[in-house]
Amino acid sequence: MRNISILLLFFISITTFSQKAKDVATTPPMGWNSWNTFGTEINEQLVKDIADAFVDLGLRDAGYNYLVLDDGWMAKERDENNNLVPGPNKFPNGMKDVVDYVHSRGLKFGIYNCAGNKTCAGYPGSRGFEYQDAKLYAEWGVDFLKYDWCNTENLNAKGAYQTMRDALYATGRPILFSICEWGDNDPWKWGEEMGHMWRVTGDIINCWDCKVGHGTWSSLGVWPIIKLRKEIRKYTGPGHWNDFDMMEVGNGMTAAEDRVHFAMWSMLSSPLIMGNDLRSASKETIVTLTNKEVIAVNQDELGIQAYCHSDEGELEIWVKPLHNGEWAFAFVNMSKERIEVDYEWNRHPVKDDLSNRELKADHIVYKIRDLYNHKDLGTTKTNLKSDIGSHDVLMLRLVPDIK
Repeated sequence: MRNISILLLFFISITTFSQKAKDVATTPPMGWNSWNTFGTEINEQLVKDIADAFVDLGLRDAGYNYLVLDDGWMAKERDENNNLVPGPNKFPNGMKDVVDYVHSRGLKFGIYNCAGNKTCAGYPGSRGFEYQDAKLYAEWGVDFLKYDWCNTENLNAKGAYQTMRDALYATGRPILFSICEWGDNDPWKWGEEMGHMWRVTGDIINCWDCKVGHGTWSSLGVWPIIKLRKEIRKYTGPGHWNDFDMMEVGNGMTAAEDRVHFAMWSMLSSPLIMGNDLRSASKETIVTLTNKEVIAVNQDELGIQAYCHSDEGELEIWVKPLHNGEWAFAFVNMSKERIEVDYEWNRHPVKDDLSNRELKADHIVYKIRDLYNHKDLGTTKTNLKSDIGSHDVLMLRLVPDIK
């Protein structure tokens, strides 16, 4: 009987820890990450300035709440107890001071590490120290862990992420777990069990349609990332998201391209993680990033990822089912010239086989809302007529007009 009791306790302990934090990321996470703009050049004053910008620029009120420090925050070596140590020159007051400041601004704090023995920038990784590192993060008050995939020779991806998932859960703190293994091992097939979001691609770069080589890997622009993966939309949903990488809005593309970028990440139900320098962001960039009507599409409670309804010629049309029988549309001008749109709703049946939802414009009238210009455009009784600038988007929300 005693042996049975011991085995039962062991089984309970294993099953208790073999899960991820619940009730986290029920909609796509929103926040900011340091990597796209700052790389490893980060410090405590930058973190505090960015936290202040969240509040001062209305980003917190728009829904952004995670401030995530990427690679380079730690010293090059662990201490005598094998604990990670914040870089003393970058964080002279320690990480707890920084985390407390971020929390004091009504935000959540995220941190970075790697499943390998070294991070991508050569700092200490978590391989062999998963439970020790997770405990330290919880003690600091960390709310989000981005977990990278460099220097992971001979590791099994699913197993490595499971180990850190269990370590995070064992702390008792609800920490969002962001899987960043670049889509190499089909994380969408096993990610829901392991984490709350997973990268589906390598690193993004601030261009519309390009590929930049770095020897053994390449950075991809906005459209190559969107087009890279096929048949993965069925894996995303509340608590488990396909992550198309941090955004490059405000990092050098045109204002129109930024609007498309933001619209498409919202349509795809991707986490909305900013990657620009908020301290110097233009007014136009902030207007795009704080557009609550576009954000509402991303945060829709159904969590259904958009699909490409039509990509013939210079115009791509993406559609996304929303709750209450509503729909989001993104008409994207892929060309270098302005184009005119004359779209007859009844002639273009829309049915999403994944969600089994159908736009019934033949017998239901929908009111049309222009989400970037914040104006109503009539109903689906008449053709949609508009012109769209080069690399720009007409983003719409269709609402059944029920009297």
